[in-house]
Amino acid sequence: MALASACANRTRDANLAIMITDLLEQWRRYTSLSPRFAAAFELLEKLPGNQPDGRCDIDGDDSFALVQSYTTKPSAQAMFEAHCRYIDIQFIQAGRETIWWSPLAALTQVTQPYAAEKDVAFFANPPQWTPINLRAGQFAIFFPEDGHAPGIEYGGLVEVRKTVIKIRA
Repeated sequence: MALASACANRTRDANLAIMITDLLEQWRRYTSLSPRFAAAFELLEKLPGNQPDGRCDIDGDDSFALVQSYTTKPSAQAMFEAHCRYIDIQFIQAGRETIWWSPLAALTQVTQPYAAEKDVAFFANPPQWTPINLRAGQFAIFFPEDGHAPGIEYGGLVEVRKTVIKIRA
């Protein structure tokens, strides 16, 4: 199933450019966007650097964190993805990476159809995208209308410590 048809009941215009990037210290600016944002950002502020990789529940399946450690990949391995049910807050705790962004409407070639159990579809790279360079202490928020390709090298391959907060849209 294509993501667009799976999310047909969404009320936002899929052509809107609404991705956000900022410093963690500025998170309070965004709490009006979701009633779950405050608890998510508070967890990011308190999360210890030695937190084991894996899931940390905030509010069950409505809001949870995925702590990850990995090496960034070359841009040739980038894969665009998008979600229907969840907003992503992607926070870099250590290291740096580039995330490519594109509006969902520009992702026209599905490479892996929408899988509802994982809330993800994958797409071929669109003709144009916007690179977002994130360093430690920065985050990006991706709404269901935002395609993104995370984990891309930024100034070379490096180890990254990242927490992705999944918030039910």
